[in-house]
Amino acid sequence: MIYVHIPFCKQACHYCDFHFSTSLQYKSEMINALLREIELRSPYLEDKKIESIYFGGGTPSLLEAEEIMRIIDAIAKHFDIANQAEITLEANPDDLNATKVNSLRNTPVNRFSIGIQSFFEEDLKWMNRAHNQQEAVASIMRVQDAGFENITCDLIYGYPLLTDEKWQHNMQQLIDFEIPHISSYSMTVESKTALDHFIKKGLSPAINPDQAADQMNFLINTLKARGYEQYEISNFAKNERYARHNTKYWKGTHYLGIGPSAHSFNGVSRSWNISNNAKYITSINSNQLPFEIEELSTLDQINESIMTSLRTMWGLDLNNMERKFGQSVKNRILLESAPFLADKSLIVEEDKLKLTDAGKLIADRIMSDLFIVED
Repeated sequence: MIYVHIPFCKQACHYCDFHFSTSLQYKSEMINALLREIELRSPYLEDKKIESIYFGGGTPSLLEAEEIMRIIDAIAKHFDIANQAEITLEANPDDLNATKVNSLRNTPVNRFSIGIQSFFEEDLKWMNRAHNQQEAVASIMRVQDAGFENITCDLIYGYPLLTDEKWQHNMQQLIDFEIPHISSYSMTVESKTALDHFIKKGLSPAINPDQAADQMNFLINTLKARGYEQYEISNFAKNERYARHNTKYWKGTHYLGIGPSAHSFNGVSRSWNISNNAKYITSINSNQLPFEIEELSTLDQINESIMTSLRTMWGLDLNNMERKFGQSVKNRILLESAPFLADKSLIVEEDKLKLTDAGKLIADRIMSDLFIVED
């Protein structure tokens, strides 16, 4: 699978720490560099069959349909894109006007990930989102009317302005639109973001972890009652419409990341591109690959398996861990799991270790405790 990072946004959301630029001055140069990196890095994946392509960012919907096609064509030149490949475009509602949506019908893009975040005007302004409430609603209707059925929408919870009544309304909007996949994340305060600055200066209330936990519980219970499966901590799907691309991440599939700040993984090492647009373009134009690489030790691979697998409803396959890493590793994981099994934060089903709903609220702590460190 291939991830393409489009490092441009109209404006900076107050909570975001992803790599992007609000200047589109060098967009054409960036696209040319992406095409060149695809060529230079084509040997990275041994399996040339590509089952999913994901355009993330940044804001990939800032690209024109022709620019997206150029990138897909470059991938097709060096890889074998499966006939039924999932090709996802992250999009902001304000970009999804009629012209853009209709032009995308003429591309292989077959899945939209729409960054709604909230249907309330004051919340969107507080986040410094580029779209408004009307655009949030219109973008979904427009994409559906154009015949796109494979849609996921993002919502954020756990921030000061979000009352429980607002939270219920946001979820109900997506349920009423019959969105088959919903991704929902708790607001986090990343260092050096505008939100971090506002909180430190007393200009915004701090994030309340109890509010976030309550709203996460409300999310789980509401969507389950409406037929959604929580197949990953932050992701819910109806009728098994799981995000194929992201599911492959959690199941340890190898992937290639293209673009500034993009990560790649081949099972034994992880690499990441430089997070600087100008330096990225200059390096690629000089036929240099601007990435750092980290070789994964056996412990790294074990802990990575714990972290990714445990987030999903499929859980951590203990027999597979034994096959790959030995009986002692399986025994160690079970030993460290004992307190969480006792308080029913974890369960074992068919030799798979899984989080319960209670465990999902403390998932980070559970995973941290299960990680194996050198003695």
